[in-house]
Formats: sequence, C-alpha cells, structure tokens
Amino acid sequence: MPHSEHLSKQYDSDLEDIRSRVLQMGGLVESQILAAIECFGTGNYDLMAQVTDTDRRVNSYEVEIDDACTHVIAKRQPAASDLRLIMAVSKIVTDLERTGDEAEKIARMAKNIYDRGRLQIPRSADVRHAGQLAVAMLRRVLDAMARLDAGEAERIIAEDVAIDDEFRGIVRQLVTFVMEDPRTISTVLDIVWIAKAIERIGDHAKNIAEQVIYIVHGTDVRHTAREDHGEPDGAPQ
Repeated sequence: MPHSEHLSKQYDSDLEDIRSRVLQMGGLVESQILAAIECFGTGNYDLMAQVTDTDRRVNSYEVEIDDACTHVIAKRQPAASDLRLIMAVSKIVTDLERTGDEAEKIARMAKNIYDRGRLQIPRSADVRHAGQLAVAMLRRVLDAMARLDAGEAERIIAEDVAIDDEFRGIVRQLVTFVMEDPRTISTVLDIVWIAKAIERIGDHAKNIAEQVIYIVHGTDVRHTAREDHGEPDGAPQ
C-alpha cells in the first residue's frame, strides 16, 4: 500500500472513531437522563448514585474526544469540510457533558425530595412527561448526527419551544400549589430546579442540532431565524 494511501485510510479511521465515540457518549447521556427521571418518579436511591457515577464517565468521554480532535487537527491538517466536523464535534461534546450535568442535578434534587419523606409530589407526571420529550429530542438529534440529516435537525430546533412551554406551565402550576400549602415550598423549589434542568436538556439538544446543520451545510445558524439558515453547500467529504 502506498504511504499516502495508508495515511488517508488512517485519517478516515480517525474521523470515524471520533464520530463513533460522540455517539457512544450521547447514548450514555441518554441513559443517564432516563435514570434521573426514574429517580424522580420512584425515589430509587441506588439509581441516584448510579447517575452520579455515570456523570464521571461522561466527563471522561469529553476529555478523550477533545484530545482526539486536537490530535487530528495537529497531525492531519484537515480540509474545510472535515475541519467543520471536528469543530462541531468539539461543541457537541460540550453540550453532551452539560446535559449529563443536568441529569445529575435532577437525581440530586430527587434525593432532596425523598429525603424529606414526601410521598405526594406535585406535578410529578407533568415533569416526567417533559423529561420524556427532552430524551426524545436528544435521541433524535444523535440519530440526525449519525445520518448527517440537516432536515431532521431543523425540525428538532423548531420543536424546542414545546419543552419551553411545558416548563412555563409546570412553574405556573407549582406557584399555585405553594400558595395553597406554603409548607411545600422546599419540595416545590426542588421540582422547579428539576423542570429547569429538563428545559436545559432541550436547549442542549437544540444546540447539537445547530451543529449538525453546520457540519452538513457549513452554515452557522446559532442566534438566527429559521428562514436565515441558508441553502446546503454539500455534506462533508
């Protein structure tokens, strides 16, 4: 095999390994969120500890993937389309790591609630429903990244408003609940933090969707209206 062909195959392998590790990290974060939501619903203390342990693994993925991206840039001097991929991956793993942090926060707040011995948790079903919406968004955006599906990424960005609306509705209902029974204020505040963490998970999924569009189209759509997202200029080679 000629030396140049060997280097090219190694380069392709390096890029594919990075993409694969991002998807593995995303799958781990997805399982972490599901476990955290179950903690909130059931008060499973073992699962709460597991969510925290998973967070350390997620953090390790972030460091490893960033190191791999740095190595590719330094050694391979990637062309424009591949450089887009690497730059986007670096942002995506940051959003995934922060999503893991939000899952850990949900488990921690759930522990606070169950430590107080609360058996009746206000708006529990609504919060868990919002959590399922956020998990579905993350799962879909990871699939969009795997398939380089910018159209699906656009749809995910548009749907983020649904989780925002769920959050506002939950907060309004919880305010009413506290007014009726002020003794519940500590538990209600923890639930608000959980709902806010779920809203932030949706925001991170939206951020990842924006990076998918950047990889595919080369267009930075952050802080822009959807009609300004531009026309595709081709997927990475």
